[in-house]
Amino acid sequence: MSSSAIPGIPNDDTSAEEKAPRRPIYQTETTGNKWSDLREAAKRLSTDDLHRIGEIPCARNALLTGIASGVGVGVLRGLRATPFVASNWAMATFMAVSLGSWTVCQWNIEAERRKIQRVVEELPKLKLKKKSEDDSQSGDSPK
Repeated sequence: MSSSAIPGIPNDDTSAEEKAPRRPIYQTETTGNKWSDLREAAKRLSTDDLHRIGEIPCARNALLTGIASGVGVGVLRGLRATPFVASNWAMATFMAVSLGSWTVCQWNIEAERRKIQRVVEELPKLKLKKKSEDDSQSGDSPK
């Protein structure tokens, strides 16, 4: 058995990018119990996850937008209400704006992926169409 068949042990002929440790993607089935699923999800969290939050598409911009909005609403609400009420408004605004802007960003990314997929699918058809037009034009001209 070669060393390439052993997961996690890089071959000597692999590039530096392949040797770099990658974060595994876990796809597990739900157990049907909300609390045991939550416990399993909590076991997978680590402090390294917070260091990698910038790698999540749209997360940085969504969080920064939510923080700015939450602070703004919290300060404005704090001018007329108690600090407890103002902090509730700030937190609710942060959550709503962060989730909303992240969702819109994800929709935009998905729309762009669909456009790219459509272009990739249409490209061979356009090449064939252009080739057939070139062939028909060259066939019409006298030799």
